[in-house]
Formats: sequence, structure tokens, C-alpha cells
Amino acid sequence: MALPPQLKAIQHYLRTAQEHEKRDPVVAYYCRLYAMQTGMKLDSKTPECRKFLVKLMDQLETMKKELTDSDSITHEVVGNAHIENYALKMFLYADNEDRSGRFHKNMIKSFYTSSLLLDVLSVFGELSEENIQHRKYARWKATYIHNCLKSGETPQAGPAGYEEETYDEEYGAEGGGGPSSQSAQPQSPPHSQPGFGDPNQGPGSMGGPPYPPTNYNNIHIPPGAHCPANTPAELPPPAAGEAIKPVPVPRSIPAVDPSLRSATQEGDVRLTPEDYTRAQKYCKYAGSALQYEDVGTAVQNLQKALKLLTTGKE
Repeated sequence: MALPPQLKAIQHYLRTAQEHEKRDPVVAYYCRLYAMQTGMKLDSKTPECRKFLVKLMDQLETMKKELTDSDSITHEVVGNAHIENYALKMFLYADNEDRSGRFHKNMIKSFYTSSLLLDVLSVFGELSEENIQHRKYARWKATYIHNCLKSGETPQAGPAGYEEETYDEEYGAEGGGGPSSQSAQPQSPPHSQPGFGDPNQGPGSMGGPPYPPTNYNNIHIPPGAHCPANTPAELPPPAAGEAIKPVPVPRSIPAVDPSLRSATQEGDVRLTPEDYTRAQKYCKYAGSALQYEDVGTAVQNLQKALKLLTTGKE
């Protein structure tokens, strides 16, 4: 079913969902959930939009049943960690490529897709300030590098020029903006995503208020919310006859706090429901980190959970 023009702002979230249908169904599910929630705010009354959104709801229900055994679907804390980890994995890969002076289509798409997935995180609640800044920077970088490649210029690596540039955070594929509410911020890349990063295609219109100045040389990724920076969003296909070689991931495993080696609850420690929720979140982040073989982050988060449960303090 064709996407109604009134819902054009959600097209790239739906496309991202389609791209991850088999690669990561959890990402596909939450992209469609965000698209549905945003679409309801855009237009849920006209017949064509209502029909499209009802079909999208049915698709979400089917996916939810198929993924009933996935903790990322049945538990919001795990789902939040899954999407945040995936988004920041893409961000860190693209940022690593950018700072190394390797500018190419895959890193542009990784920057932009990470910004879309950080939008998707809002289905779990208000975004953290760090993720708001990551989203702005990723979207700016994707646009900036695309425009440089299109005009034959060599982009500047890192955040150089970020504060001087003026961009509209809510631009559209043909210059149209998305809704202004904070809970619904669908934004489109410079042009249709299939050719995103292709220097032969034209950018969308720019203009509008500048982003607030931010120092991205010291960008902060919270513990448990990142993956190896050398993991690309989409690995390029190997040359004929060439075997895919695993990429070594340097690991720094923190020392275990000696006081936690034989941890027992100290005295009359009374844990609040919030303490249990925080401890559960640390454990979920540890599990998510292990999915990407990030042992150091997993150990750090498990130690935090253990300390909280035994002392009542963080």
C-alpha cells in the first residue's frame, strides 16, 4: 500500500524497518512503532491515512506475536537498551570513519540511520541530553559530508565547522519540514534514501535556526550504551574468492572491585522499587553489551548492579 502524502515524514523510518526485517527484527518493530505513533499525530482522520495506519497497526501486532520470545519486545528496558546500543554502534562506526578521514556512502548512511534510531528511542520516553546531541550531530554530519562529496570538496573530519553551520533540524526531502512537537520529530535526509550519499543526487533545501554550540571533541557515550566503533552498519561485500576476516576488537576488562568478590547484603539494607529497577537496568545493559562482545562494559554494569543490591547505594 502506497504511503499517503500526508504521512511522507515517516517514510524513512518505514524504509529503515524494511531494511532490518531480517537483519534485526527488533529494530524493524520499533521503527514501525515510532512511525505509527508519529503518523497518528500527523493525520489519523483522512480515509487514506487511517487505512494505512490501521494496516501498520496490524503489521505491528503480527510482529509482536512472532517476537513474543524476545525480551526486547516484552520488556521495555531491554528494548530501550537494544535500540540505543544499535543506534550508537552506527554512530561510533561513522564517527570513527569520519575522524580517520574515510568519507564514503556507507558512513553517511550510518550517521543518518543512527539519527533516525535515536528518534525511535522516544517511544520509550524523553531522550537524554546526550542522545539529543548525538542525533543533531549525526544528522548534520550526514548532510555536510553528502554536500561536500556532491560538490567535489573534501570534508573536514570531526566537528570542525559544526558551530558555524546553520541547518534546519526539520528539513524534508523536497524542503518540507516535519511536525514541530518534541514527541514527533520525523526528519528526512537530503533526498530519497535509496540514493543517500550518492554525489549525483541533489540535496534538499537548508536554512533555519542554527544548532546550539556543542563541543563534540569530548562527546560522551554512557557505559553500556555503545558497541565497537569499527562495526559498520552494512559490511561491503567481499571480493570474489576473498574470505571475510573477523575484525579484532580491542578489549579492556576492568578489575573487579575486591569488596564485591564475596558480596552479601550489608546489615538492614532496604531497597526501594526504584533500586530494583536501576539494578535491573544495569543487568540488561550488561546483557546488551555482551551481544557485541563488549566485556568491559558488561563487567562495569554488573558491578554497579551488585553494589546497589548489597549496599543500597550506587
